[in-house]
Amino acid sequence: MNSASTLRVKIFADGAEKAGMLEMAADPMIAGLTTNPTLMRKAGISDYEAFSKDILAEITDKPISLEVFSDDFDEMERQALNIASWGENVYVKIPITNTKGESAAPLVDRLSAQGVKVNVTAMMTLAQVQSVVPGLAKGPGAYVSVFAGRVADSGVDPVPLMREVVEYLKDYPMVELIWASPREVLNIRQADEIGCHIITVTNDLIKKMKLFGKDLDEFSLDTVKMFYNDAQAAGYKL
Repeated sequence: MNSASTLRVKIFADGAEKAGMLEMAADPMIAGLTTNPTLMRKAGISDYEAFSKDILAEITDKPISLEVFSDDFDEMERQALNIASWGENVYVKIPITNTKGESAAPLVDRLSAQGVKVNVTAMMTLAQVQSVVPGLAKGPGAYVSVFAGRVADSGVDPVPLMREVVEYLKDYPMVELIWASPREVLNIRQADEIGCHIITVTNDLIKKMKLFGKDLDEFSLDTVKMFYNDAQAAGYKL
């Protein structure tokens, strides 16, 4: 197995804690960052705009995706234009539908025409991707985030789907595919092998990437030692 340094897929750090985001942004291996309202809430962020602008003041050289949080498309558009104004490196995340299941494709089309860099998020089918890409192609550059990890959670292998999207996007060079919600380091290798452009990775998975290329016999021995040392440390007796 090759080392992480040979990967072609771009690694985007996914998170909402300032210290972690700054640490990842300083890492040459990290090509961009993403966050979302769920991660922000878990991190205890109460002022969305203040937090976002604070991060953007310190990270200016890598793309950062920030998400709207309205359920009304007109309000989404207002929020998106506001968020886009915060920095040249901002991509605005737009969910593929609202909570009623209504498509965001017309909104994506309008925003792209206005020069907003859009990241369409929460997608899980090729049809969803196809519904927004022609509109995104009119813009200055865009991402489509397909939640491969959640597809896998449903018991479906996401690799064939992601491969289909990669093939479809060959006609749209301004639109890049993000493998979103990975569950394990193997997903990074899978994304790389199929030619996926980007994968979002949490800090925990990024730290595990040091295991790329590790000899499996050595890894097995390390595991045996871990079990033994933990049993000794616990003072177990029979």
